[in-house]
Amino acid sequence: MKVFPIVILALVAGFVIRRRLDRRRGRPRFPFRWLGSSTAGRKPHGGTGPSGGRTLLGDTGLVAGREIRERVRSRMFRVVTAILVAVVAAAVVIPTIHGATSRQRVGVVAGSAALHAELLELARTVGVRVELVDEPDVPRARAALEAGHLDLVVESGKILLEAPLSSSDTSSGARYVRDLSASLGAQRAFARAGLTAEQAAIVARAGSLPIESLQPAKAPRTTSEATALLGVILVFVVLTQYLTWTLMGVMEEKASRVVEVLLATVRPIQLLAGKVIGIGAVALAQAAVLVAFALLLGEAVGSSLVSGTAPLVMAATLVWLVLGYAFYSWVYAAAGSLGERQDQIQSLALPLSVPLLIGYLVSLVGVSSGNPSLLVKVLAYLPPTAPFAMPTLVGFGDAAWWQFLLSAVASVACTVAVALVAARVYRAAVLRTGTRVRLRELLPGSAG
Repeated sequence: MKVFPIVILALVAGFVIRRRLDRRRGRPRFPFRWLGSSTAGRKPHGGTGPSGGRTLLGDTGLVAGREIRERVRSRMFRVVTAILVAVVAAAVVIPTIHGATSRQRVGVVAGSAALHAELLELARTVGVRVELVDEPDVPRARAALEAGHLDLVVESGKILLEAPLSSSDTSSGARYVRDLSASLGAQRAFARAGLTAEQAAIVARAGSLPIESLQPAKAPRTTSEATALLGVILVFVVLTQYLTWTLMGVMEEKASRVVEVLLATVRPIQLLAGKVIGIGAVALAQAAVLVAFALLLGEAVGSSLVSGTAPLVMAATLVWLVLGYAFYSWVYAAAGSLGERQDQIQSLALPLSVPLLIGYLVSLVGVSSGNPSLLVKVLAYLPPTAPFAMPTLVGFGDAAWWQFLLSAVASVACTVAVALVAARVYRAAVLRTGTRVRLRELLPGSAG
């Protein structure tokens, strides 16, 4: 799976090199000739390229290339990309640095060699790093604890902390304090009971009764919760950003009457599809760069993002980012054609964002709890919420390949149906001003 980010970076590097070569040869600054980048030499609705040859996507490609150029050249795109890169870098590096440098400094007052061995053994059991510091007396140990030089102090019959330990604290440091308290308390009880060292050792080594279950145990989780969490947040941020751009782009073209000029040479469905494809290509490219950056940075700093099946989770996140955008983009574009003023953006976008927020919040809670609920598993098969829920299930190993494929097929089928309805709404509303589009105008067989 380490090949995945390398391939993405190789494609990006190839694109940058090609762009520089085209600049030197005097070609267009942002070459998308395979989509179509000029309207010269072609008839209305013809779908030919700059020299009269047929392009890959025809008139739709011309519109898509125009959208890509406008989005990539905008200052907002650069600012948002820089912010997202910084956030991803912080999400990868900070936990790694904290995990590598975090250790418990334990002050020991008049401790014996046996006590030192007990403290180190418990630390290995819990999985926390400790540094034992011998303190000459209790006052100096308390002063070091108050100054922040020590995390806890072990003295005769007592464990000192600077602040109370919360019952909801499940960190490794908190577990170490609790286990240490139980172990030292048991040793003190053995001494008060008058047990010999051999008898105390037998009691201390007493194991719990075996627990058996009728159902086989599930395989251990191999993907970190941080990876699934990062994927859910990435899908939400990218979708909300680019879907809003889609809605605003359609509305701006309608308000400025630019759409009337465009529709003189291209069909409404070609204009709508080109806008969706162009903005979606920019969204996918930005997300792919962020994922590749996260994986390569994680490999460099030794983060858990590159361990186990974490790269597979990120790949699944990209797939559902594409599927999620493909589903919602048509809805947002059709909604944009219904508006006429910029102050209507919020009123149009708010109801459309409700399923996005539901899928995001439910999946976020499932990732944070460490165990996806039944609701997450149900939402993973509903196209509006699957872009968040299905990557969550993949992250926890609760989705087989056929379940992933079934959800993807359902999403594609619903996207086709939504696209057909959205195209009809767009065709009926994009040139309409002053009056609303009625439902009967959208029914099959109606004029328009």
